[in-house]
Amino acid sequence: MLLDEVFVHNDTQNATIVYDENSTLSKILSKAYRHNLPNAVTIDFNATEPQKIREQFDTLEASDLVILIQSTNFRLDAFRIRVELFKRKIKVLEHPHLERMKEEEVSHYIDAIEYDMHSVREVGKALKEKIDNAQSGTIYSEGEALHFPVGFEPAKLNIGDYEPMPNVGGQFPIGEVFTESKELTALHGRAKIFAFADTTYRVNKPAKAITIIIEEGRVVACENSTPAFDEMIALIREGEEGEVWVRELGFGLNRGFTKNKIVSDIGSYERMCGVHLSLGRKHGMYAKPGFKRGDGRFHIDIFIDTTTVTLDNQVVFENEAWVI
Repeated sequence: MLLDEVFVHNDTQNATIVYDENSTLSKILSKAYRHNLPNAVTIDFNATEPQKIREQFDTLEASDLVILIQSTNFRLDAFRIRVELFKRKIKVLEHPHLERMKEEEVSHYIDAIEYDMHSVREVGKALKEKIDNAQSGTIYSEGEALHFPVGFEPAKLNIGDYEPMPNVGGQFPIGEVFTESKELTALHGRAKIFAFADTTYRVNKPAKAITIIIEEGRVVACENSTPAFDEMIALIREGEEGEVWVRELGFGLNRGFTKNKIVSDIGSYERMCGVHLSLGRKHGMYAKPGFKRGDGRFHIDIFIDTTTVTLDNQVVFENEAWVI
């Protein structure tokens, strides 16, 4: 379904699969894609000279498909694979950092790849409409409340619908709607978080939820913190940024990932069905007074132990599911 519904691709069209076999997931995924695309050109990244890979890419035309199955992240010197292929209107399906997943997480990752048209596309579009029209919103987490009192920036979608977009593809699994407060300094309140990104780009889940206190769009204090979370806060606050701004508000749609179905790679897990924020100035999708699009060094994802989300006092999330 992923190839059919998202990439509108079949085996009569040109496809190239570049893979390695350095992790359990890379072996499983490369076998699965080769089975479903028996006519694709297949390249073992570790057994092929970079120039040979470049030469294969040079044979591709617009709307051809490249699948990258990477235990880490493939590098071809200064050639940025996805960026350069996108420039030529080539579709790219990317699975990076697969070695970060533990053996017990493999099934969660595979579940999350399965494309759920209703929960991702239909819920995503409905949620975007509500966000774009909302004058306020609140995230509730086990007795705490985080308030967005002045509305949101126009939401962006990562739902596998590329019709209005210049490029087709990206990192998978997918499923997210994201925005941020129209005025960063308006954000205030408290939130309990059950997981966060650590310094190795992996998901860290403490034994007890951490409570963050936010005033005027910045984290000013934490309760029940851990040394690992304190380290992340210190990196932001004591570095060039000075303050811990809260920027991205992400609404994950992928039901393959939950509070209890976790994968270690933060770039994959941020699609989990629930709510996440980013800490740090970096969020290039939205320009703000005093913030340039490329501004900031840090974008640290944290995951709220969400009980309810309301937009203009209407409940849109409860019981760990979107209710739109």
